[in-house]
Amino acid sequence: MLNEPLLTARREDERDIPLLMWRAARPLRAISSAPLGGGLGLRRWVLNATVPMSYDRDDPADHLAAMARGLGLDGPGVGLLTGVDVGEVVTRTDTGVQVWTTVGLGTPVPAAAPATGAPAQPVGTVNIVAYVPARLGDAALVNTVATATEAKAQAIAELGLPGTGTPTDAVVVLCPPDGPACPYGGPRSTWGAPLARAVHAAVLTVGADTVGWSDRLPG
Repeated sequence: MLNEPLLTARREDERDIPLLMWRAARPLRAISSAPLGGGLGLRRWVLNATVPMSYDRDDPADHLAAMARGLGLDGPGVGLLTGVDVGEVVTRTDTGVQVWTTVGLGTPVPAAAPATGAPAQPVGTVNIVAYVPARLGDAALVNTVATATEAKAQAIAELGLPGTGTPTDAVVVLCPPDGPACPYGGPRSTWGAPLARAVHAAVLTVGADTVGWSDRLPG
């Protein structure tokens, strides 16, 4: 399983900057769009690190790898970056699926928005880390990324924001490396359905606090 994250900090630019660190008791199968450790493979840890909204380094993978070394993490892992305070992580659990999200929706954009040629704007980032307690096949893992993204976009739409996410959003889904491989990860599958509900609930909760529309939350 994936343990609850540890909130710690790194010293950088004469400041203590927060980061979240997950350690797995054993290597887990993972799929990710993160700058460090993206793709498919076995992963031992996950980092989600706060950076300034003005972050413009062109070596994010190297930057994250240096953070991991500073924490004594070894072996393959996943590293994500965000402009929001990772100490505000929100956790949701549904039918054994665990989801942790850090949500920045200051400048949401439609995924298929036309190119404008305007200067790039600082953006928030929606980072999703999820653990599914059953082994998923490769195709199912790919499908869970789509499922989590659909659930995020649904929450953003329900918040009335004009976008589907931010240009820097990232997803990590992890699962055990052994056992029968579940073939499906879509939103009506055994594990995709609770994943979608947990992601939707987490993003909706944080987004409602951000935009001040908490009265729109169900219940």
